[in-house]
Amino acid sequence: MNHSLYPLFGIATVASMFSACQQSDKVSKPYNIVYIMTDDHTAQMMSCYDTRNIETPNLDRIARDGVRFTNSFVANSLSGPSRACMLTGKHSCANKFYDNTTCVFDSAQQTFPKLLQKAGYQTAVVGKWHLESLPSGFDYWEVVPGQGDYYNPNFITQNNDTIQKEGYITNIITDDAIDWMENKRDKEKPFCLLIHHKAIHRNWMADTCNLHLYEDKEFPLPNNFYDDYENRLAAASQEMSIVKDMDLIYDLKMLKEGKDSRLKALYESFLGRMNPAQRKAWDDFYNPIIEDFYRKNPQGKELAEWKFQRYMRDYAKVVKSLDDNVGRVLDYLEANSLLDNTLVVYTSDQGFYMGEHGWFDKRFMYEESMRTPLVMHLPSDFKTRGDIPQLVQNIDYAPTFLELAGAPIPNDIQGVSLLPLLKGEKPADWRKALYYHFYEYPAEHMVKRHYGIRTERYKLIHFYNDIDAWELYDIQNDPTEMNNLYGQSEYDSIVTELKANMLELQEQYNDPVRFSTEKDR
Repeated sequence: MNHSLYPLFGIATVASMFSACQQSDKVSKPYNIVYIMTDDHTAQMMSCYDTRNIETPNLDRIARDGVRFTNSFVANSLSGPSRACMLTGKHSCANKFYDNTTCVFDSAQQTFPKLLQKAGYQTAVVGKWHLESLPSGFDYWEVVPGQGDYYNPNFITQNNDTIQKEGYITNIITDDAIDWMENKRDKEKPFCLLIHHKAIHRNWMADTCNLHLYEDKEFPLPNNFYDDYENRLAAASQEMSIVKDMDLIYDLKMLKEGKDSRLKALYESFLGRMNPAQRKAWDDFYNPIIEDFYRKNPQGKELAEWKFQRYMRDYAKVVKSLDDNVGRVLDYLEANSLLDNTLVVYTSDQGFYMGEHGWFDKRFMYEESMRTPLVMHLPSDFKTRGDIPQLVQNIDYAPTFLELAGAPIPNDIQGVSLLPLLKGEKPADWRKALYYHFYEYPAEHMVKRHYGIRTERYKLIHFYNDIDAWELYDIQNDPTEMNNLYGQSEYDSIVTELKANMLELQEQYNDPVRFSTEKDR
């Protein structure tokens, strides 16, 4: 990952140059919270983290004027489970939402929006929910069924009606969020608004106004695009390869009469949602590309790299719309004198592979998908700016919001409030390791079940269930995680220490996998 922008935001020591925040007379009201979360947005495609690929000026604006977390991670790199971790402040083994295929979120359980309501906050969520049960703990909600659709999407309302709205989903979700802030909330009360976008989820369908962007750009191929997965059995067994598994029609839009693919019908259903003007703009753009592709009929390495470039361009276009809409939210808050008293958080439910290891998607504990971007605009009386290097995880958001609101943090919340870090403090007892557990197998992409521990330097992973394979990485010397060190005698003492530390975390979080990896949970 390119860290060339680090000097712009300040290295880790910058935060210590500023005093800890003090509540000023100017800002006397309780803080508002605007939490913006996307789906599958990775740090490689956010220019305040990585300058190689695209520019994201509005996301960078949050980082430039606030803080950027440089070691932000998730506990389970999958959409529904990640959202459950965020809402509850607990690992999957505690909130019981393990995967997207078998689970329904227990909406009766404790969540931070419910606790904020008790503290006098108005709460709202608009956009993607993806937890199967309906939202609870919100004064207002309007969410898309399942993954949602990029064009003319359906929404489920609080009246339990399903309505269709015309337009592009990222714009619509932002419209709804701003409308709630402007017209539907009690402006005498503090609020917590969750803006949950479908973007940038597969299959990366851009808004028609952005279709022509990035067509002249050649994205750099990752050095390990042609990874052979030596000594990494689980990596070799996945089905998330750009070369082998990325669907030409569904993912890359190469729909042509007489051509077929596994996901063709699903893509055609997406096109069927478009109105005539949208469909014309879509076809006018893609038809020449389709004709050129089938005429040239690339094969082998040429086809692999063509697929990579099309994937990168489509993904980047969806990010453009997202970035523009984040700018709309920031502008609204500023124009309505809310920005100085509001914590604005931008993150994703996990990272994503942009060709690293030859992949798309997420799920693995490897860096690109366990890591997630996290930037925050702080209220004006917080003076901390720059980079925050401590290890943080998405289970930390719930206690952070509660402490910021002055609400008690229940003892059963497993995350740790980030408020001390936002105040410029450097707690000596801050965590030294993170725990991770992925459960969804067998399922789409066929990533094996695994759990592991990540410290500042090392990562130990155990793949289990239908295999028994261990992997150890020295992240400092092998940041792309290509060299599995497990089993090399010179690392025996490190493995022993990491296994002991991992067991401590499993006991702390009460993960029953510590008793047996032969059972599902």
